[in-house]
Amino acid sequence: MKFRPLAITVGMAAVFVLTACGGPGSSVDSEQKAQGQHNNSLQQPTTAQTDAEQDTTQAQISTFALDVDTASYAYAGRTLKEGRRPEAGQIRPEEFINAFRQDYPQPADDGFTVQVDGARMGGNQAILRVGLQTRASDSAARRPANLTFVVDVSGSMAEPGRLDLVKQALHTLIGQLSPGDEVSIVSFSDEARVLASMTPLTAGADLHAAVDRLAVEGSTNLESGLVTGYQEAAKAFRPAATNRVILLSDGLANQGETEWQAILDRVKEYAGRQIALLTVGVGRDYGDQLMEQLADHGDGAAVYVSTQAEADKLFATQLPATIELRARDAKAQVVFNPAVVESYQLIGYENRALSAEEFRDDSRDGGEVGPGHSVTALYSVQLKPGARGQLAAASVRWQDPDTRNPSEASNAIQVSKLADSMWSSTPVRLQVDVVAAAFALQLRDGKAYGMDLATLGEHARRLAGASEDSQVGELADLIARADAIP
Repeated sequence: MKFRPLAITVGMAAVFVLTACGGPGSSVDSEQKAQGQHNNSLQQPTTAQTDAEQDTTQAQISTFALDVDTASYAYAGRTLKEGRRPEAGQIRPEEFINAFRQDYPQPADDGFTVQVDGARMGGNQAILRVGLQTRASDSAARRPANLTFVVDVSGSMAEPGRLDLVKQALHTLIGQLSPGDEVSIVSFSDEARVLASMTPLTAGADLHAAVDRLAVEGSTNLESGLVTGYQEAAKAFRPAATNRVILLSDGLANQGETEWQAILDRVKEYAGRQIALLTVGVGRDYGDQLMEQLADHGDGAAVYVSTQAEADKLFATQLPATIELRARDAKAQVVFNPAVVESYQLIGYENRALSAEEFRDDSRDGGEVGPGHSVTALYSVQLKPGARGQLAAASVRWQDPDTRNPSEASNAIQVSKLADSMWSSTPVRLQVDVVAAAFALQLRDGKAYGMDLATLGEHARRLAGASEDSQVGELADLIARADAIP
């Protein structure tokens, strides 16, 4: 059966939870409570917008901007290891899923592969997975980079595991970058200071000395730091290079413009000049939502590190290989067959939702994706009785990082291609994705697919052995820790 997308607007069609509406922690009040302790404000989606199941007679198209952030999972892991539950408003299920390695095939070119698979969950319920993958690159073969590091040195960064961790990570990174790269270092507390203007790696000793001069002082004027960092990046902009600002902070702004929207507007302005932003979060008390929104508005990504090992992995291995971009303003769209699908819900991506028309509106922001990155979206799907034929078609649209020329790739899945059982006849990585998503929803809403934390823990322990992946073993440990907290 063939079908054509409906030309309709799906407001928040890309917003999904696996559970019923109104679960614990799903309200706007709880999110505002989590934000209020940091004296910041940002309008969040309403519960009605984020928890609505989509009936295919009304909305057969789901559209969202891609997102490679992982900070929500990393920060939740830290809080659970400390015996605390993360705030419901800090849980973004898509970041739990995207924190895990996938096995999608890589494209031969600089675009995406699109993999669509899934499995039945009993009765007429199924899980649909859309996996998007870019081609990895050798860090030695990438284009040169201009990197401006904006480092928070305010009083709150004195806590062990904050500025000390950042300084060691910067020293490590300087030793890993390529000869054609250049680095600028800006610090900020009450005001911003340029410790090193854009400096080539051939003068690495000067950069190491600038890192050594980073010292804790004063309050947190995040706006001043970011504006100064972007100004430095703009002055040294190289069209043939990857130009990026990297913010290292606990995200607890308390001086300057602390109303989030004003900072976000400044960041978005510079992002339009092809200067992408990476936010690296640190600290026990962490302004998670501000750092995530900064990354979204800054055409970048948000990550979080809590140990030296995590910081070294990010700065010594991941960042040098993924500095450049494969795609700008990347968006996904999934079109469901209303003759086959009764309803669907998308897990996460609440603040990345787009209308159907915005998929091909190249003036509308999407997400930025680097080399070797995967992006996964899971849908809970209610099939119609006796469903046969094409279930859904998935597409990704992106712009070339240099020319801004748009491209698309797509794939589709038939109902007959769904595995008969999620837990016995599907790839291990798909099972891990489902456990990670369900864990996020348990932390945020208190329920998911009728599985409690003990059941999720059993699946995670089994999958840790099957995958031989230490990260899946860590997921099992985090689930056990969450289950032990009253």
